[in-house]
Amino acid sequence: MSDQHKEVFREEAYEHLADLENSLLELEENPEDMELIGRVFRSMHTIKGSGSMFGFDTLAAFTHEVETVLDFVRNGKLPVSKKLISLCLAARDCIKSILDGDDHDPDVAASKKLVADFRALAGTETKAKTGLEIASSQVAKKEEPEVTYRIRFKPFLEIFQNGTNPVALLNELRELGKCDIVSQMDNLPPLEGLNPESCYLFWDVILTTRRGRDAIMDVFIFVEDDCELKIDVIDDSDSEGDANYKKLGDILVERGDLSAEELNNVLKSQKRFGELLVEKGIVTPEKVQSALVEQQHVKGVRKERSEAPPPQEAAASIRVPAERLDQLINLVGEMVTVQARLSQVSLLGGDPIFIAISEEVERLTNELRNTALNIRMLPIGSTFSKFKRLVRDLSQELGKEIEMETFGAETELDKTVIEKLNDPLVHIIRNSIDHGIEMPDARRAAGKSSLGKVLLGAEHSGDSVLITIQDDGGGLDRDTIRVKAIERGLLPAHTEATDREIYSMIFAPGFSTAAKVTSVSGRGVGMDVVKRGIDGLRGSISVDSVRGKGTTITLKIPLTLAIIDSLLVKIGKDHFVLPLSTVEECIELTREDVKNFHGRNLANVRGAIIPYIPLRDCFRITDNQPEIEQIVIADIHGKKVGFVVDHVVGEHQTVIKSLGKMYRDVQGVSGATILGDGTVALILDMGALLKVAELLEVSQAA
Repeated sequence: MSDQHKEVFREEAYEHLADLENSLLELEENPEDMELIGRVFRSMHTIKGSGSMFGFDTLAAFTHEVETVLDFVRNGKLPVSKKLISLCLAARDCIKSILDGDDHDPDVAASKKLVADFRALAGTETKAKTGLEIASSQVAKKEEPEVTYRIRFKPFLEIFQNGTNPVALLNELRELGKCDIVSQMDNLPPLEGLNPESCYLFWDVILTTRRGRDAIMDVFIFVEDDCELKIDVIDDSDSEGDANYKKLGDILVERGDLSAEELNNVLKSQKRFGELLVEKGIVTPEKVQSALVEQQHVKGVRKERSEAPPPQEAAASIRVPAERLDQLINLVGEMVTVQARLSQVSLLGGDPIFIAISEEVERLTNELRNTALNIRMLPIGSTFSKFKRLVRDLSQELGKEIEMETFGAETELDKTVIEKLNDPLVHIIRNSIDHGIEMPDARRAAGKSSLGKVLLGAEHSGDSVLITIQDDGGGLDRDTIRVKAIERGLLPAHTEATDREIYSMIFAPGFSTAAKVTSVSGRGVGMDVVKRGIDGLRGSISVDSVRGKGTTITLKIPLTLAIIDSLLVKIGKDHFVLPLSTVEECIELTREDVKNFHGRNLANVRGAIIPYIPLRDCFRITDNQPEIEQIVIADIHGKKVGFVVDHVVGEHQTVIKSLGKMYRDVQGVSGATILGDGTVALILDMGALLKVAELLEVSQAA
């Protein structure tokens, strides 16, 4: 088996494992939901079948043990319990470790213990049933009607290339009941034209079983997109009529192998019907043989079965490596840069035809940009679902009763942003569970339900997404945080600070109010990771808390990191770029305004005093300072701050380019972009510039 095919299987298996985990957690809350039980069983069955097909024998053997127990659950012989869910989740983790190790189990002892636990659970639970329950279940099983199906399994030519062995599927069908199989060779080419890597045969199967249509579909569940599959009910236990079943001609017409007109023409002859069909070349001998097998098979077999709904059409989607999408985004970014240059040149030239062409290219480039960015958008629910397991495991470890609720799972974000959000969200949720939610006794004493709640949600806000993590725990202790901050030198002792400013201290490196270090928290590392991770996404964090009621942490994250809308400004001869998502307005700053505040960096904006940062001073630009400057007012982490520039050029589509290693530690600059005239403009990190200005002010005051 090629590495490419194994990698495709591994990717699909990871998706099935994610769905399996979600289904198990939902099943724990709704243990009687048969649809969820079916989803769990199908996910496990698909992993087992595909694993065996692609040479993952260790994986298939382990999964088979789990599937056996799940089959008891599906048949009502084993109830859904908390212990069963825990074992299934542990089995899911074991399957993932086997996948990661390329079918080598890194912890053989753990997997053997899991298998033993599953067998013990199945044995004790089934033996616990009374004799009456077992007898009644056996009677119910005997009373299930037999159904006879006609199955036409027609694989596509390239099915071998996907690692599928059709014979293995046919053997699985034989295990379901009485089965007759006839191969069809209509498409078999001459020997010189035969490709050994192509499948030219297809099969007609007549199957009588009590297992139902779903069991048949399970056999083909991982090759549905690689074949034509038709399953028809041809007889049931309540069917009335002659034991001789249908005539040969009727069967062929019903299958579509013969038309009614051809049937009537042949019936006028005196020879045996099948011989006449073959002699006239209307059908092949194999098709006649297949129809005769069906005729003989159905004799005496009658059962009740309604027509199954037609199979749903497969979704029109393809799997594309992430690297190709990244390359596409890079090319679109280059296209945006070239288009900006074309627009600038056309305006300078003044040719109306050239300008019209430029505007058309601009329109198409914008559509291409939006389409390319939408391709990389994924629903954030794929990340949310991972945290249900985290909450479950941590609450059991800490002895707390906690449930998690989510909203806005359909909210879409760039895949790169979603990947980088995982670690910050893990640390915030762990902190909420350990520090926020109280123990059940403490909650009851405070008049709360013993069941704590963690709410995780997302919603769009302009060109950003707001992610909310809320708990109904004890809330943050403002006084304790303030004392710790003063002890660590993060806050001057006599400084009056707002609640939000004090709460923001929890993100300082090494800051912790925990009395002791546990396996969950207490080292003051987690929230620092959150702050650096969100800053790396050019996002912001705000914290609100009510003592005794709970805490809400809100993350504001840009939709994408590749191409952003920005404000292009100029200082001296250089251009700079400010992210437009944080900009609120622009106002003028005159020499008179500076004089009115006696040289202090403050501006009066409609009665509100707003501090500003002269960017000329930050970048040591001294030439040609204009009489009238512009203040770009932005909202940074809930604070309104101005940034003084010479001129505001206007809005600009910015393709973000990362800086080299030499500039990695430069504060206040997050990247660069190429303008239409080919010059480079720095992208400013306004949050970092504000932090530098605050530290400078504190040091000067000291």
